[in-house]
Amino acid sequence: MNTSQLARNIAPQSAPGIGFFERYLTIWVALCIGAGVLLGQLMPDFFRAVGSWEVAKVNIPVGVLIWVMIIPMLLKIDFAALGQVKAHVRGIGVTLFINWAVKPFSMALLGWIFIRHVFAPWLPQDQLDSYVAGLILLAAAPCTAMVFVWSQLCRGDPYFTLSQVALNDAIMVVAFAPIVALLLGLSSITVPWDTLLTSVGLYIVVPVLIAQVWRKTLLKQGTSRFQSVVAKLGPISIAALLLTLVLLFAFQGEAILDQPLVIAILAVPILIQVVFNSGLAYWLNRKMGVQHCVAGPSALIGASNFFELAVAAAISLFGFKSGAALATVVGVLIEVPVMLAVVAVVNRTQGWYERGLQESRT
Repeated sequence: MNTSQLARNIAPQSAPGIGFFERYLTIWVALCIGAGVLLGQLMPDFFRAVGSWEVAKVNIPVGVLIWVMIIPMLLKIDFAALGQVKAHVRGIGVTLFINWAVKPFSMALLGWIFIRHVFAPWLPQDQLDSYVAGLILLAAAPCTAMVFVWSQLCRGDPYFTLSQVALNDAIMVVAFAPIVALLLGLSSITVPWDTLLTSVGLYIVVPVLIAQVWRKTLLKQGTSRFQSVVAKLGPISIAALLLTLVLLFAFQGEAILDQPLVIAILAVPILIQVVFNSGLAYWLNRKMGVQHCVAGPSALIGASNFFELAVAAAISLFGFKSGAALATVVGVLIEVPVMLAVVAVVNRTQGWYERGLQESRT
């Protein structure tokens, strides 16, 4: 059995149910917010020093932490699964439409409505553009790793999930920067192209290459070895995310203390975006006669975000203290409870969904 065949055999089983760290991610994030704000007030000189450790506008401590976050997640992706795309053309077509033609643009619209208009009087005026930019970054990259968990919880087809994630990652390498630049430009936000392209290289291209080389090396050592390493890296990845959040909120502490409603306000467009995109994907799959085991993960992939990449890009483009960084962190805060709610809806509506398929065939 060659490496790619081995990878296809183990990938669906290599995504366990939601683990301890992931299940309570919202609680950990909330604790990190508190810890970061407190430490930022108690040790301002230390965190200013950490913020100054930069090379070419890339903060070294955060860059390392983000690689520790992202690479274990990309390790699960098998690009050989792209050969399975033709087996799920309609479901993949719906998800690609939602991910790349609807979600980033709908989020830009929601940001314009809620941040620039509805809630503008309650937000710091000098951060409005930055908040919108953070929301755009959050929506511009489809989720990579947690999708495997959501798919399993809704009894989704593992091969569809694997092929869809692999395809989205391949597209993200070339599409993330142009879409972000387009939407930032449409939102009248200056696009720092050099920093944007550096972010894509550092936080997408290089981690993908490292993860794929590491994946092939592990697979040559056997299935059990691969699964063991993936399982051990999961908590490490989450820990790196949480430590990054402590650093972020150490810098954001004063802004949060001055504007405690900011987090709740930023959550509004994110919540609407999740409900809208997951519902639209689910409905389109039903209209197109796609099986429920594909429609479920399709809706979940269409709604969730690659928040690790969004946080990294926001820090690189706008800095620790920016509203963009804060907006992406709000996405992390609400990701797990919101996506679990979407999973529950998908599972409870299976009967309604399948009745619609039967009616369309008669």
